[in-house]
Amino acid sequence: MSKSTIAAFAIGLLFGLGLCISGMILPSKVKGFLDVAGPWDPSLAFVMGGAVGVGLIAFRFARGRSRALLGDEMRLPTNQRIDAPLVIGATIFGVGWGLGGVCPGPAIVDLAFLDPQIIVFVLAMSVGMALEKIARGLIGGAC
Repeated sequence: MSKSTIAAFAIGLLFGLGLCISGMILPSKVKGFLDVAGPWDPSLAFVMGGAVGVGLIAFRFARGRSRALLGDEMRLPTNQRIDAPLVIGATIFGVGWGLGGVCPGPAIVDLAFLDPQIIVFVLAMSVGMALEKIARGLIGGAC
C-alpha cells in the first residue's frame, strides 16, 4: 500500500469523524442550522468557520507549491469565472441541501450507519451525477 493511499485513508477517516462529531451527518441538525426563521441552531456556523479557516491556510500554503507533501502533482482549480452553470449548480445544491438536510460528503459518511433514507439519497445523487455526465456529453461540454 502506497503512502498516498494510507494518507488518503487517514485524512478521509479524520474528515468523516469530524463530520460525525460536529453533527453534519444529522439532517435534523443541518435543517436546524438552515432554519433561521425558526428555532435556529447556530452551532454548525462554528464548524463552517473552522473549515473555512483551515481551507484558507491550506490553499495559501498549496498555492506556492508544484508538488503535494507526498510528491504528487499539485492540481488546484484555476477557473475564477462565475457563469450560469456555476450559479445554477450552486442553487440546485443549496435547495437540495436545505430540503434534505444532507450534502454529499456527510451522506457518504452516513452510509456506514445503513440509514435507508441516506441510501436512497446517495443512490439519487449518483443517478443525478450520471445524468449530468450524459447531458454534458450530449451537449458537448457546454452545460
